[in-house]
Amino acid sequence: MENNKIYDIIGIGIGPFNLGLAALLEPVESIESLFLDQAEGFDWHPGLMLDNATLQVPFMADLVTMADPKSKYSFLNFLKETDRLYKFYIREDFFILRKEYNLYCQWAANQLPNCLFGKKVENISFEESQQIYTFEVLDLKNNDVKKYFTRKLALGTGTQPRLPEFMEGKNYPNVIHTSEYLKHKDHILNAKSVSIIGSGQSAAEIFQDLLPETNEHFHMSWFTRPDRFFPMEYSKLTLELTSPEYVDHFYNMAPAQRQNVLAKQPPLYKGINFELINDIFDTLYEMSVGNVPLYVDLKPSCQLDTISPEGNSYVLNFTHMQDDITFTNISDYVVLATGYKYKEPKFLQGIKNQIQRNEEGLFDVSREYTIDSSENIFVQNAELHTHGFVTPDLGMGAYRNAIIINAIAGKEIYKVEKRIAFQQFNTTKAWTAKHSS
Repeated sequence: MENNKIYDIIGIGIGPFNLGLAALLEPVESIESLFLDQAEGFDWHPGLMLDNATLQVPFMADLVTMADPKSKYSFLNFLKETDRLYKFYIREDFFILRKEYNLYCQWAANQLPNCLFGKKVENISFEESQQIYTFEVLDLKNNDVKKYFTRKLALGTGTQPRLPEFMEGKNYPNVIHTSEYLKHKDHILNAKSVSIIGSGQSAAEIFQDLLPETNEHFHMSWFTRPDRFFPMEYSKLTLELTSPEYVDHFYNMAPAQRQNVLAKQPPLYKGINFELINDIFDTLYEMSVGNVPLYVDLKPSCQLDTISPEGNSYVLNFTHMQDDITFTNISDYVVLATGYKYKEPKFLQGIKNQIQRNEEGLFDVSREYTIDSSENIFVQNAELHTHGFVTPDLGMGAYRNAIIINAIAGKEIYKVEKRIAFQQFNTTKAWTAKHSS
């Protein structure tokens, strides 16, 4: 082992959160880091890279700004370096186009020597005597296996498409998840009908994208389980719930109480952008001028129970949640906007005895985002049940990464805010990071 470099931390997966961690670590000379991803390069949600789709958080929720506004890896510096800063200034819109955010992340990843793509982590083991983790990594370009060594690791493998339980083990060619939408769009437009299932932003974006294409030869239906097409709450006092002290408040709740609170918070992170809902209505209104018939259905309170093939189409069986009546719908294509879920990577089996879990088998995540008693295994976007609905929020990524970096260094590298909200969420003293001033 003496002849092999030992890193202070290796990150697995290079999505926005671990990419932000890599960018914030790059200038920290005291910490040796490496980040690995099996993809050929950075490409964020390519199946939903619609031309006019934006992030739902302001541009300051980039990789670094909320931890280090002076970083050369900020979105504003990206705009400066690519001659688009003045265009963005004149645009007067806080919200970044999703495709431009993707280009920004690619720009950052290409500058970071500690980010390696085409590397698949096959196994991780732990050498107790030396307190070192060994990574077995397959180079997907040449099929060579190489070992890497580290003292700590950061899991950033992201989430995967969530499908209804009744779809488990089934592979229907024209039943797709929203993550595959653009790949299938041309085929959808050649079909006679499509049904969109889901109540969130992705469902609304796809509905709006296909709406102008509807006609007597192409019918579209949109089904949601909630009783309305609800907007995501975006008032300023509500946004204070994406604050460090609210994370403290949520973390200090009993597990059962956390679960109860989360169950009531979908409008905070699962709703539709308010403007998009209005745009959809306006488009429907414009298309219907002169009482022109519309070839669309919008049906709330409808729970999808099963899908079964019938010839070249599919039979969708629903229950109306308010009328308690079952009914069917036949569609050539089905788009499932059923969200994403965290799936533990197989390579964790080699260190499974180190991982702490709660009674439900989920990661028992510490306040500083570790899941082992030695505080060596950090997680990104796998702590919804312990840290709350802000877990997948891009705006909190730099905050979480600042805490992780300070924990690795054993001292404050980046300032971590303790209190930013005008509200007081509880009567107890807020948590203070171990390595904050």
